[in-house]
Amino acid sequence: MSLGAAPPSRLCTLPERQKIRNNILEILEREGQANSLSLSLCTKVSEPAEVTGKSEYSKKVFDHRNFYTIFVRLNQMSLNMVTRSKVKALLKAAPGQEVLAKGWVRTKRGNKQIKFIALNDGSTVNNIQVVVDMAGFDEALIAKITTGASISVTGNLIESVGGGQAVEIQAKEIEVLGECDPVRYPLQKKNTSLEYLRTVAHLRPRTNTFGAVLRIRHAMAFAIHKFFNDKGFVYLNTPLITESDAEGAGDMFQVTTLNLENVPKKENGKVDFSKDFFGKKTSLTVSGQLEGELGATAVGEIYTFGPTFRAENSNTPRHLAEFWMIEPEMAFYDINDNMALAEEFVKFLVQYALDNCEDDLKFLNDKYDEGLIERLKSVLGIAFQKVTYTEAVEILEEAVKNGQQFEYPVHWGTDFQSEHERFLVEKHFGKPVILTDFPKDIKAFYMKQNEDGRTVRGMDVLFPKIGEIIGGSEREASLEKLEQRIDELKMSRKNLEWYIDTRRYGTVPHSGFGLGFERLLLFVTGMANIRDVIPFPRTPKNAEF
Repeated sequence: MSLGAAPPSRLCTLPERQKIRNNILEILEREGQANSLSLSLCTKVSEPAEVTGKSEYSKKVFDHRNFYTIFVRLNQMSLNMVTRSKVKALLKAAPGQEVLAKGWVRTKRGNKQIKFIALNDGSTVNNIQVVVDMAGFDEALIAKITTGASISVTGNLIESVGGGQAVEIQAKEIEVLGECDPVRYPLQKKNTSLEYLRTVAHLRPRTNTFGAVLRIRHAMAFAIHKFFNDKGFVYLNTPLITESDAEGAGDMFQVTTLNLENVPKKENGKVDFSKDFFGKKTSLTVSGQLEGELGATAVGEIYTFGPTFRAENSNTPRHLAEFWMIEPEMAFYDINDNMALAEEFVKFLVQYALDNCEDDLKFLNDKYDEGLIERLKSVLGIAFQKVTYTEAVEILEEAVKNGQQFEYPVHWGTDFQSEHERFLVEKHFGKPVILTDFPKDIKAFYMKQNEDGRTVRGMDVLFPKIGEIIGGSEREASLEKLEQRIDELKMSRKNLEWYIDTRRYGTVPHSGFGLGFERLLLFVTGMANIRDVIPFPRTPKNAEF
């Protein structure tokens, strides 16, 4: 980098010079580049300058041009500095250069003459091999390099003579940044079950499996924001603390500041929530949908993306007490627009994963689910099968007649279980399915009623291995029908007045859906248990880490 011509002369006070010195030192130390030359240059900056003036002010000033010489020297030094490169970049870099890598040791092997260290910094599922010629290193130092230890390696990037990698690092300098007790360290080279790793969730991201899952999780989160941003949607943050239960979406965790050892009571013996922080009974949200509709009927198209909570005592591979939801709501969308957006959305996410997570997907495909990549590709380039709930019931009943066994019986009016959904996707149609037109009695009050008076314009998107991955509907736009449905279900109009107002003042056709983020990740990663696609799972009797 060229610094250009010397700056014009300017008188600089001593405090200014000392501040610049401290800033330079901070940068050099942070980068691990502080040495005798840099320290002497920085000291020169703050040393008293020879002055010819006799005033007190002249004794405290310094010609700014002197800084130029120092900055040129520091810049020359920086050109010779080796800066850290991530392992992902090094594996694609050309050999023949000096490099600096930092990371955690996956394995160490070799003999008295030479050692091979597998180094990983979390940027990729792949390790870079560090070759250590023991003739140039202290044995005591190398002995500290165990599985899990963190090290800094400076060396030459060379073509690898062994298989498995194109390049490797011929070590010149090694610094142990953090030792790791090989006896106590919970993560060893030997295979460790996923069940065991859940007990050490604070360390499991260091494994190849969970490193891959977390990188894919990040990629999917970014893709979600990109998809909606590119379509002009507004990212809306709906409240986590609410008095709304989104109409029975699940049992809720209560939020309170009341003294549980001495709960205030009314004369009738009920809890006096007027004494609570919010002055009413509040809980952690199970859905941001109702608030999302408020946003959609104001700015047109919104989406939420945040945590939701359900206090269901479900210890299954498909349920979490804390999980993330993506919930778009769109004004002027009917059910057909809604289905089209949902299909476009999930196809975009799958394609993004295939395009940007190749190494991680290959690792998970090879280790856990040999059909993963092909299954991801299978949802692209085909139209999802649309089928009504009534048609699906007939298909399932016919399957039962032909010998198909289900744990849960199926008939018109029942809510489908995962086994029914997967049968439709995996065995009957052989592709993703969008179910529509559900009985109104098994769906929420806000879904738009069809003309038959029996069904509503709901939709569920069903995927292989997962079952339902998206649930949504066209929302009821009619004030009269919405209030009638609220009364039928004996719900409180008073508590929903704010929501009903969207139908009183400029109501419009509108639709939306919800996608469980962890359900999506189950499909994209091929993992079998939802607890393995979130960093720190919250489940019944488990809130560790």
